[in-house]
Amino acid sequence: MQDDISLGGNIWNEPETDDKLCHHISEVCGVPLSIARILCLRGIAAEEADSFLHPKIQKLMPEPTVLKDMQKASERIAAAVEKHEQIAIIGDYDVDGATSTSILTRFFRQVGIEPLIHIPSREEGYGPSDVAFKEFADGKASLVITIDCGTTAFEVLNRAAEKFDIIVIDHHEAEPILPKVYAVVNPKRLDEDNPYTYLQYMSAVGVGFMVLVAVNRLLRQRGFYQNRPEPDLLQLLDLVALGTVCDVVPLLGLNRAYVRQGLKVMHKLQNVGLRQLMKVLNLQEAPTAYHLGFAIGPRINACGRVGDARLGSRLLCSESEEEAQMLAEQFNQFNFERKEIENFVLLDAIEQIEGTPQEYPMVFVYGHDWHQGVIGIVAGKLRERYNVPAFVMSVEPDEVKGSARSTEGIDLGALILSAKEKGVISGGGGHIMAAGFSLSEEQIPEFRKFAGEYILSRLGNEKIVPVLNIDAVVSPSAINEQFAEDLQLLEPYGTGNPEPQIMLRNVRFGWAQIVGSGHVKCTLLSAAGDKIPAIAFRAADNDIGQAILQNNGEMFDVAGYVRCDSWQGRKRVQMLINDIKRKS
Repeated sequence: MQDDISLGGNIWNEPETDDKLCHHISEVCGVPLSIARILCLRGIAAEEADSFLHPKIQKLMPEPTVLKDMQKASERIAAAVEKHEQIAIIGDYDVDGATSTSILTRFFRQVGIEPLIHIPSREEGYGPSDVAFKEFADGKASLVITIDCGTTAFEVLNRAAEKFDIIVIDHHEAEPILPKVYAVVNPKRLDEDNPYTYLQYMSAVGVGFMVLVAVNRLLRQRGFYQNRPEPDLLQLLDLVALGTVCDVVPLLGLNRAYVRQGLKVMHKLQNVGLRQLMKVLNLQEAPTAYHLGFAIGPRINACGRVGDARLGSRLLCSESEEEAQMLAEQFNQFNFERKEIENFVLLDAIEQIEGTPQEYPMVFVYGHDWHQGVIGIVAGKLRERYNVPAFVMSVEPDEVKGSARSTEGIDLGALILSAKEKGVISGGGGHIMAAGFSLSEEQIPEFRKFAGEYILSRLGNEKIVPVLNIDAVVSPSAINEQFAEDLQLLEPYGTGNPEPQIMLRNVRFGWAQIVGSGHVKCTLLSAAGDKIPAIAFRAADNDIGQAILQNNGEMFDVAGYVRCDSWQGRKRVQMLINDIKRKS
């Protein structure tokens, strides 16, 4: 087994495909055989391939009223617009929350209503609060919409429902009972019985967009737009794409169409806030899902982590170039501060882990001076570093806030639910791979034991070896501009449709050097004389980077991404190395 493990600590899973089926997909869809093989490997049937490669919202979005309470909710919102009622919105402090709040706000402004908005700080806590409803009462609101939150906020919403009509638009896990409010539109309601299972995997902004489609149609049917322009909902798709990517939902079906069309809208730079943020980032090329997830999104997220959570929606709704420029620069500074705080917590956590024997196959760390805004990011990095489930906690004066990230085989949502039911923690929830929770400092030892034994019972003590799934094995001579452009047919990449992992056999490393912050730049050389520019990010101090830098003529198999970028008007193809394996 050890001989099969790469220098990155992975077992490589090489593809096996049906050649006849691959040729069929290639012919039917008119795509190169290399792309057809990847489609085949990912389980995309010939009859689904065209929809996958060319996703259209009008084909993939079902009638919105298939969702429970959609008709009721859209009629109530349309009536509020017609009567010019004061509408209020409660959102969340992450990117999905900022974008979903923003699409509602931009729509309401276009139909003549300036909504009241409440985005809670992390100190205030997630979801609806009595503080928000006090603000709305003072502002004479009659209709309150919660978006990206509210499904399990029973006590707060049940009290507020005595004074307000409340509509919950959400996508989080639901319980058997729902808040006693006017309507709950959530594809994860346990009583949902529509046949479109992929709707369960939408972000909140995706669900919110469906609500606006239903509301806009009602207003059109009722003649509301006879004397005023109708909002162009398609212009909101840049925000829908941003929230969808950053909430890490599967980029398949309707989600894929949202992002594909939203990226086209974003490239037109019509949203003032996004335009200024992209200017600050010096992002001049057409944006991709990568830019949304790793450049634009983190800066908006940083507001909710180390800054003012309300600023995310403010930027995305701004119509002032001056205000947007100021906010975009502020976001960049927030992101810098977030990285500084994150690095401090990460290094402190690593010191804890490596200085203490670990009884269970997990990472379990906490600190009194750790910023709760970064513990989720740190948990993810620790999970990647040690390849075990990671629990990271910030000890606050009144309670402990925690965040966890999982590995395959451990359902964190089930673990947290079980811990809550047994009284081991005071609250929490999540999904299979990520969760948040709260407890008292006195409960930490008991929760460590509970989580450790839960994981041990499912994984045992055997070391988990991650698997790197290879999407295509190609010859070095095939790494060219045309191949890189062919791969772009599979975009946007994300959860459910990861960027293709390309494998090269029998290459050695030529010139190599360390550049930037520990990146290793090099040239891959084949026996036939092919030379491929390559880079391994943050690899200078690990086994991959050291093997490249030694440059002793050894032969390796290399796995990574093939990308085509532009530099000073010239296109070039390079390989982003993810892992390498010595030839036995």
